[in-house]
Parts: sequence; C-alpha cells; structure tokens
Amino acid sequence: MMRVFYYIVFSLLILLSLLPLRLLYVLSDFLYLMVYRVVGYRRGLVRRHLAECFPEKGDDERRKIERAFYHWFCDYLVETIKLSTMSQRQIKRRMVFEGHEAIIEELAAGKSIGMYLGHYCNWEWITSLPLWTGTVGVCAQIYHPLENVWFDRLFIRIRERFGAKCIPMAETLRRLIKYKQEHQPIILGYISDQIPFWNNIHHWLDFMHHDTPVLTGAERLMSQLKHSVYYADITRPKRGQYVCRIVKMADDASKLDRSEGSPWPLTDAYFRLLEASIRHQPECYLWTHNRWKRSHEEFNLRYDEKTGRVDLGDIEDIKRRKGII
Repeated sequence: MMRVFYYIVFSLLILLSLLPLRLLYVLSDFLYLMVYRVVGYRRGLVRRHLAECFPEKGDDERRKIERAFYHWFCDYLVETIKLSTMSQRQIKRRMVFEGHEAIIEELAAGKSIGMYLGHYCNWEWITSLPLWTGTVGVCAQIYHPLENVWFDRLFIRIRERFGAKCIPMAETLRRLIKYKQEHQPIILGYISDQIPFWNNIHHWLDFMHHDTPVLTGAERLMSQLKHSVYYADITRPKRGQYVCRIVKMADDASKLDRSEGSPWPLTDAYFRLLEASIRHQPECYLWTHNRWKRSHEEFNLRYDEKTGRVDLGDIEDIKRRKGII
C-alpha cells in the first residue's frame, strides 16, 4: 500500500516540477496565504524566535521579516519540487557558486574538504555543486535517512540528480575512511545548525542572543581526517536566484590551536559566520525549526557530574528524584 502511495506522490511531484518556475511561484503565493494567513503554521514559534533574536528591532520590522520568511519558505518548497526535473543549464543559472576555483585546486591536489552550511536560503540547491567542480572529486552530504524507505528513496533521488552523493549519518566515518584509503578526494557538506540530542551536547555558545547547544561532530571528523574547511555563504539576490560564496576557514582542521579559549574553534567560527548570514537576510532562515528547545538549565538537571552521563528520562521525574519538586 505504501509503495502505491509513493508512486502516486512521485508522479504528482514530477508533473508539478514540469511546470515553469514562474507558475510554481504562483502556487507558492497561494501556499503562503494558506500556510501563513489561514493555517498559521508555527506562527507563534516564528514570532517568538524573531522577538528573541532581534530585540533591537521594532514590532513592525519583525512582522515584515515574518511575512517575508513565509513567502521564502513557500518558495523553498516549490523550488525543491522543481529540483526533480530542472536541467543542468537552469540550475547553474539559478544557483551560482563563487570561489569554487579554490576547491577545484585542492581536490585536484588530492586534498579533501569539509564545508559548513546551515538551514539558510535553499540548501537543497547546493547539491548542484558537482556541476561546478567537475569530476576532480566526490561531492557528498550527510543526511538523516527517513523512516519510510520509499520517501527516503525519493529524497535521495532528488538530491543526487546532479552527481552529489548522500551519506547516511551512521555510515559517515566508515565512508570517509574508505574514500581516504582509495585516495579519493571528497568535499563533504555539513548542515551543522541542527539540535543535538541531550547525550550529544558537548558545547554551548551564544548564537542569535541564545545560549545554544551545538553539534561538534563535523569539527571532530574534519580534524581527524585533516580536511581543509570552507563555509557556504549564501545570499538570495532575487526570487529564484541564489549565490553561494565559498569562504575558506582553515587549511587543515587538525592543526588549529585548541590550547587556549574554546576547544571547538571551527564550530564557534561557523556559527559566527552563519549568524552574519542570517542578519544579512533574516527572512531566509528556517525559523519554523524549534532550534532553542533545549535549555542549559534543563541540561544541568539531566547531567550527572559523577558519571558524566545525561539522564534521558522524563524531566519531571528527574526533578522529583533530585528533590526539586
């Protein structure tokens, strides 16, 4: 039954993607009215995030960002649908990379690369990078497999259309070591602004006026494998047009000085760059993502200093055991 449903959805998606992008943007405008005006999808969460992240702005300015965000969010949805059948010529015209020559040189010299990006602008269109780098190295991205195997296949098909490879998170280290043993240079994208699970929290930093738990796995891997490091600084000059400026962060992640200050200098630098990108075009960040749902206060309650473990149980039970309630 699920297989039949998959083929129905797949067929509808393909039919929609065959429409010109200008018509899909008409659909996006309709979606905006439904998602924002009628349903109010996570509008309270978005409003709270904007108030906390931009306290210096007035209500009118934050409402303007809010409306612009929902317009962009609906555009992102139809742009991802369009990715299913976009030609190479069209995607190269609409997703432009600047500074990719440096990446080509490193890959040609046998050097592997890690690239930080976030849930900002159209991160799905970043999978067209192989069209700019050619065949000198493998372009790949880490992803979370979906529980439904059929829809997992659908998203892999979309993301691998232009030559990028999808690596399941659980297989990341094994696949990277395999590429290294085969002397195959790789550029691997890390969307590192996701929420870590309680037991994966090892570092906190200030991000958008929030005390924020962050993932450090990308920096661990890049340091272990001695990758050079870049940041994808994306802007949206106009509707349906993105520019990705590739910014060098480090020549070798393993050689950074971690003896003073933060033990995670690359992670800190990444979030500073991401915040600068967001402040440049705040409407293009994924504000519907509940990014700050884990507080430092709750982490301290869950963390046991004696064992170094994090209690993943119900927080109310933890409070009762500790005599707080």
